[in-house]
Amino acid sequence: MFIIKSDCTNTMNNSIFMIHGMWNGGWCWDEFRNFFEGKGYSCFTPTLRFHDVDPEEQPHPELGTTSLLDYAADLEKEIRKLDHPPIIMGHSMGGLLAQILGSRGLARALVLLAPAPARGMLVLKLSSFRGVCSCIKRRGFWRKPCRQTYNEAAYSTMNRLPAEERKKTYEKLVFESGRAVFEIGFWFLDSNRGSEVDVSKVTCPVLVIGGAQDRLVPASTVRKIARRYQRAATYREYADHAHKVLSEPGWQEVAEDIAGWLEMALNGGNKENQQ
Repeated sequence: MFIIKSDCTNTMNNSIFMIHGMWNGGWCWDEFRNFFEGKGYSCFTPTLRFHDVDPEEQPHPELGTTSLLDYAADLEKEIRKLDHPPIIMGHSMGGLLAQILGSRGLARALVLLAPAPARGMLVLKLSSFRGVCSCIKRRGFWRKPCRQTYNEAAYSTMNRLPAEERKKTYEKLVFESGRAVFEIGFWFLDSNRGSEVDVSKVTCPVLVIGGAQDRLVPASTVRKIARRYQRAATYREYADHAHKVLSEPGWQEVAEDIAGWLEMALNGGNKENQQ
């Protein structure tokens, strides 16, 4: 069964593989994709397993038990169709998946935007759980599909979007895997270690981006993620951004900064560390 909506058969020297986060699809990268293609990059925006559906439809019955490891396996298969390691760019849960793939030696560089934390990090805040309250309060939620309520999304991920954009964005959101939510938020109960990242195996340059107004993955959490990579990572924090850094007003500044960092890191060596 073909489960990733992406075409990785066309390759260039500068490919960017963009991984979306929970409840989203490849569409959330539209602005970034257009921006980086304008810079000469070849961009791939896969949609994760069971996410390429009409938001009005009922979720696939297997979605609830889909693991982060399933997502990572699908993505690895697509990346290996390329003839070179791409830049892997991930947002939110996609940022965690990017770290997992980076630890497998699949990335030329990693760009992590408001990334979800890996196993072993006790860093999530009450505001993080407030954003998924309706998901985790259901009995056996780790076996069931889930979706944020509008109020949860408005509070946790869309607080910096203009009011008129919030409803439009929410209407695009689909169901997510309860298993994936469990593996991130309750990793200490996960015997399969789905969210584990061996940071010692991430040897490529890493850029980590946090938003000072992010409630789902607070900047304090993102800073700690950056520190895990020590001298391999550059950390940048944006005072006027929250979780939807890909589409919030001012996203162009973030994209320009990423483009500049990539030019330096891949062509001149990454000596910068701004933690």
